[in-house]
Amino acid sequence: MKRLFDFFVSLSLIVVLSPVLLVTAVLIAVFLGRPVLFMQRRPGLHGKPFYVYKFRSMTEARDEQGVLLSDEKRLTPFGQFIRKASLDELPQLFNVVKGELSLVGPRPLLEEYLPLYTEEQARRHDVRPGITGLAQVNGRNTISWEDKFALDVSYVDSQSFRLDLKILWLTFVKVLKKEGVNKDGHATTERFTGSDRSHRERAARESH
Repeated sequence: MKRLFDFFVSLSLIVVLSPVLLVTAVLIAVFLGRPVLFMQRRPGLHGKPFYVYKFRSMTEARDEQGVLLSDEKRLTPFGQFIRKASLDELPQLFNVVKGELSLVGPRPLLEEYLPLYTEEQARRHDVRPGITGLAQVNGRNTISWEDKFALDVSYVDSQSFRLDLKILWLTFVKVLKKEGVNKDGHATTERFTGSDRSHRERAARESH
């Protein structure tokens, strides 16, 4: 039922929001350049990798050595607007249609984080990742990584159609209020470098 709901709702949203998708793509091409889409490999269900689609929100500005500048320096006011309005997330509806994402589930994070999770935190990959999730409606980028992962695992253990509908409604409210988009001092949030427990578990594995 969840997969059927995801498929038909995301397909309907793509049709209804097609003018918004088109206008956003044109504006990005004008203000940020091409390509308008940002694609990055992320771990999906059971850690299987896939390419997530997002609208670009940053420039390709580089220093004298050709190295990309920090996110804060590449994020323009237009890019900030795209993020606050969550327009950058809309292309992920195509990931949902393809079955790589769900509308609701733990957010797909960077592959480099995989070895940093504790065994408990890694359980977030026991379900298909989502465009929004329990962590996104309970602070999004303003809460700690440990709190995010705890909420992700809580969703894995308590997922239901009713909970999904509640999270979707709360997400709609959060988007309207533009809450939790970034953490103070960061374009979004700081990188995850592992919790104290994950460091201990990794050290124990390496010692054997």
